[in-house]
Amino acid sequence: MSERPVAFAGEPGAFAEDAVFAVFGEVDRTPLAGFREVFEAVRDGVARAGVLPIENLVNGTVREVYDLLLEHDLQIVAEVVVPIELCLAALPGQTIEGIDRVYSHIQALGQAERFLRSRPWTFLTTYNTAGAGRLIAHRSEAGAAAILSRRAARVFGLQVLAERIQDVADNRTRFLVVADAGVDAADLGIRATSGPGATSGPGAFRTTLAFTVRNEPGTLLSALRAFADRDVNLSSLESRPSRTIAWAYVFFADVDGDAASPDVAAALADLEAVSTMVRVFGSYPRAAG
Repeated sequence: MSERPVAFAGEPGAFAEDAVFAVFGEVDRTPLAGFREVFEAVRDGVARAGVLPIENLVNGTVREVYDLLLEHDLQIVAEVVVPIELCLAALPGQTIEGIDRVYSHIQALGQAERFLRSRPWTFLTTYNTAGAGRLIAHRSEAGAAAILSRRAARVFGLQVLAERIQDVADNRTRFLVVADAGVDAADLGIRATSGPGATSGPGAFRTTLAFTVRNEPGTLLSALRAFADRDVNLSSLESRPSRTIAWAYVFFADVDGDAASPDVAAALADLEAVSTMVRVFGSYPRAAG
C-alpha cells in the first residue's frame, strides 16, 4: 500500500500539498485537477489516501467536499490544520501598478478581500491557488498576478509583489485525509497530526457524520437532543441539499469524541432512533490549531 501515492487537488506548491507533507512527510504524491478526482483516485485504488480541504477559518466550509463524502464509500482517517499565508505574485519585472487582473481560487480571493479592494483590479477564478500561478507562468501573461503561497510562486518562477495579504493574520485551513473504508489508518504511514497543544480527553478525537430527519416539526431538535442528553458536544453543524428530494437536507456534524466511546456510541444510537439516515465517516485524532 505504501507504494501508492497520496492524492491532492491542485498543482505543486498548493496548500493541499503542504497538508500532504504535514501528514505523511516527503512521500510520493499525485496532484489532480479537482476534489472529485481525488475521491475517485482513492476509490479506484490509484492513490492510497487523499488530502482535501474541509474548512477555512475565514471563508468557512468547503461544501463540495461534504457532498463528495456522502457520494463515496471512503472513511476519514486524519485531519491536519495548515497555516494559510497568501502573497500576490506576477512575472519577474512586473509591478503592482502594472497589474490589472488577479487570478486565484475563489476561497483565496475571499481570504484577501480587504487587500484586493484597495485597487480596481479584475478578479478571475481558477480551480486552485497554485494553478493560478501555473496559468500566468505558462502563458507568460503580463499585467496579471496570482494569489498563492510563496512556495507556489517560487515553483512557477514568479516574483512576489506583496506578502501576507490575507485578511486574518493567523488564517488557516483544516484538511481531511480520506482512505478506503476497509483500510487501517495505521497502515497508511500517517504521522501524528495532533501535535503539541492538542486537547486531551473526549475532545482529543473528532467524529464526522451525516444524518437526515423527517421534514416535520421537532425532528431536528430530537436529533440534536441525542447528543445534548449524553453531554456530547457538537462542534459544527452544516446543512446541504439532499440532491434526491426537493427542499430536503442532509446535516453534517462534527462531534467531540470517538464513536467507539460509550457516550458518543450511545448518542449515535439515540440519533439512529430519530433519524431516517445516519452515516459515520470516521473518528480520528483532532489536530491542534
